[in-house]
Amino acid sequence: MKFYKLLIVVSILTASFSFKSTNKIATDDSEKIVGIWFTDDKTSKIQIYKSDNQYFGKIVWLAPKGSKEDLKLKPTLGYQIFRKFTFEGKNVWSGGQVSDPRSGMTVSGKMTLKNENTLNVRGYVGAPMFGKTVVLMRTE
Repeated sequence: MKFYKLLIVVSILTASFSFKSTNKIATDDSEKIVGIWFTDDKTSKIQIYKSDNQYFGKIVWLAPKGSKEDLKLKPTLGYQIFRKFTFEGKNVWSGGQVSDPRSGMTVSGKMTLKNENTLNVRGYVGAPMFGKTVVLMRTE
């Protein structure tokens, strides 16, 4: 009987340790997108940060404006471009919103980390197949 009690205690401790280890890995994986990212056209940098288990992104740097085309753009420092993304697992964050600072339009979004320095951000209306993907590159 003592053997079975010992076996149960060891099983509980092993399961408890395994659960804690798995959670630690998931937390670390979920924060892989935190940092500063260049937009694909290199005209701005976006800081992605975590708040209450959701991920947000705001503009923290803008390239100096030099052409008439640049003057038409409306992005401003601090503009929140990503809102309320949650970690799904396997390098995917979804359920959030992406705002276009030029048009003011907000759409659904999904982010996929391709590697540690490449983040695909897909903005879409309705279903992801009806959208556009922008590639961000890590700066720091």
